[in-house]
Amino acid sequence: RLLDDPSSGLDKPAAVILETVQGEGGLNVARIEWLKRLRALCTKHEILLIIDDIQAGCGRTGTFFSFEPAGIKPDIVTLSKSLSGYGLPFSIVLMDRALDQWQPGEHNGTFRGNNHAFVTATAMLEHYWRGTAFTDQLAATSEHLAARLRAMRDQFGPALAAVRGRGLMQGIEFTDPEQAKAVVTHAFELGLIIERCGPHDEVVKCMMPITITTLELDEGLDILQRCIQDVLANAKLSDDHKPKQAFKHTRIRKLQSKAQDGIVHVNSHADNGSVAAPNRSDKKPLPIVLRSRG
Repeated sequence: RLLDDPSSGLDKPAAVILETVQGEGGLNVARIEWLKRLRALCTKHEILLIIDDIQAGCGRTGTFFSFEPAGIKPDIVTLSKSLSGYGLPFSIVLMDRALDQWQPGEHNGTFRGNNHAFVTATAMLEHYWRGTAFTDQLAATSEHLAARLRAMRDQFGPALAAVRGRGLMQGIEFTDPEQAKAVVTHAFELGLIIERCGPHDEVVKCMMPITITTLELDEGLDILQRCIQDVLANAKLSDDHKPKQAFKHTRIRKLQSKAQDGIVHVNSHADNGSVAAPNRSDKKPLPIVLRSRG
């Protein structure tokens, strides 16, 4: 409505830029219908739609471009990361020809064009993306990853809030970000490099090579599963020492309440919270004395 209303006070945006799967934002996946409506909105108001496919593109989410399942055509697309197919620094900007305003020789600079990466990227495109075999492989591997992560969520219960992401860009959201941090640290000790993302780094993110075999994937997921189990076990062991202390404080609070009615006197200097009946004939509330050792 703000875009349709000339008196809204909102200037028309030049462009909308987004990731269809937020990489650092926590593996949040944009819904297909939402992407379609956004494309229609941008077209209606002549706003450029820019898709940041630097993380989610090049097959990471199951198709070469992450927006393909929505059937939309962005005005500009950015690509990098896996684009070289060989771990070389390489990025490109794809745009509608009508938007190409560069004059010959104008877009230049010291670091433009990595010749080695051009060669490896071409080989990658020709080898993996000429047919549908690799796409089919990605679909199978992605489903295997999702199934393993869902099994972990079911196994460890409330500590794992949800499985997030799409394709080979999935992860597990922890209810406690500190436990996610502990899992990543423990994984490194066991030979697995894995990272976190999300507003509070609460999501443990799987970003393996998209050419990974199922055997290799399972090896890494087995380590991840062990790390989650170890971290949650240690957390439970720590919590087992808390109920007695919590019970003691609860008991003192109850006694404190009774003391206000002139029933008991509470002194927590003793470890068990000593209790003595008041030796008074009047019924006025007694002063409460709570002493602790620290």
